[in-house]
Amino acid sequence: MKEIVSAVLSGEATSDDFANLRVPESYRGVVVHKEDAGMFEGMRSADKDPRKSLHVDEVPVPELGPGEALVAVMASSVNYNSVWTSIFEPVPTFGFLERYGRLSELTKRHDLPYHVIGSDLAGVVLRTGPGVNAWKPGDEVVAHCLSVELESSDGHNDTMLDPEQRIWGFETNFGGLAEIALVKSNQLMPKPDHLSWEEAAAPGLVNSTAYRQLVSRNGAGMKQGDNVLIWGASGGLGSYATQLALAGGANPICVVSSPEKAAICRAMGAEAVIDRNAEGYKFWKDERTQDPREWKRFGKRIRELTGGEDVDIVFEHPGRETFGASVYVTRKGGTITTCASTSGYMHEYDNRYLWMSLKRIIGSHFANYREAWEANRLIAKGKIHPTLSKVYSLEDTGQAAYDVHRNLHQGKVGVLALAPREGLGVRDHEKRAQHIDAINRCRVAAN
Repeated sequence: MKEIVSAVLSGEATSDDFANLRVPESYRGVVVHKEDAGMFEGMRSADKDPRKSLHVDEVPVPELGPGEALVAVMASSVNYNSVWTSIFEPVPTFGFLERYGRLSELTKRHDLPYHVIGSDLAGVVLRTGPGVNAWKPGDEVVAHCLSVELESSDGHNDTMLDPEQRIWGFETNFGGLAEIALVKSNQLMPKPDHLSWEEAAAPGLVNSTAYRQLVSRNGAGMKQGDNVLIWGASGGLGSYATQLALAGGANPICVVSSPEKAAICRAMGAEAVIDRNAEGYKFWKDERTQDPREWKRFGKRIRELTGGEDVDIVFEHPGRETFGASVYVTRKGGTITTCASTSGYMHEYDNRYLWMSLKRIIGSHFANYREAWEANRLIAKGKIHPTLSKVYSLEDTGQAAYDVHRNLHQGKVGVLALAPREGLGVRDHEKRAQHIDAINRCRVAAN
């Protein structure tokens, strides 16, 4: 690993130099163990501790197959799927690996008694398999997390509809929270050259997800002037949705849970911000009963901030806790896009407010390659910025996942893999200087 790191840090190593480096037989990765899958049985989700289930193990480098690449991971980040994997919810991920392993002789590699997790990376290509022409050793890359087979016609208009669509590092093995990762070559994208490794690793999953959900024709198809309600607007997903709304000429109504998070949204340029804790919204009377009066109070507050208008789009991801309110406050003919359910999967809402007002609910899951590429292009152009607030070592990934699980974080949290310290990997210092305040926005707010 030392030779690989030295070559990356030199900034002068050629493609041939990287091709001639010896790939080690093993590497360190953040894993969950199959034998631990029942360790939290009977516990509430909130009480499950990722620090107890996530381990850093030395594992063998996987065999490289056709259309694939091995990447030296300089940095990665923690997403909610990392948390779900660590607490074995909604199901242990080993079932995903077993099903993938039955697909072919090559995919059997993924069905192991350990799961190397992580769905983001920034790093350098070490090796490419047969059939890879667009990438070569030494290329500095980021990776999106869509893994597809594309042997069915279903995926050829939108690769997210491929029957064998999976999320890399969650439904496949050999993810990005490690020193080396195995990806399909059509997951790779150019690393934005004005960002450090940890900054470049942070946006991938959440920025692409927000792009499809909000901007793409496969999602809400946001347009100029739209009022967009964004739950968790300073968080991992919401912070990118807020930036995309602002960059696209829309009006974000940002819902947050603290004055500090409200300040981040205002620093991004948002004017309409609701601190749901300070204003005391409680959409559920108890575990089984919602409170429509709170929906109405929330809708009234939104109209106060929009000059009397309801929202055209709701950017939904909390799920059960907020979904009834989201359906209610959307304008007639408006759209609720949902991509997750961090507060619970069993959504409940009053269908009268949906069907009689011709509203639409759109399910949105990650992004196809084109959408991910466009989202990354906006990062590279300095139109959208990383929302990195804190960086952990690989050994402290359990603590990072714990902090995300407890909502103790702001924006995204990064993890250093092979990068020996923060701040490395910047190639365009002039562009960086132009955007440095925006790049550091969440770090400043977190300190």
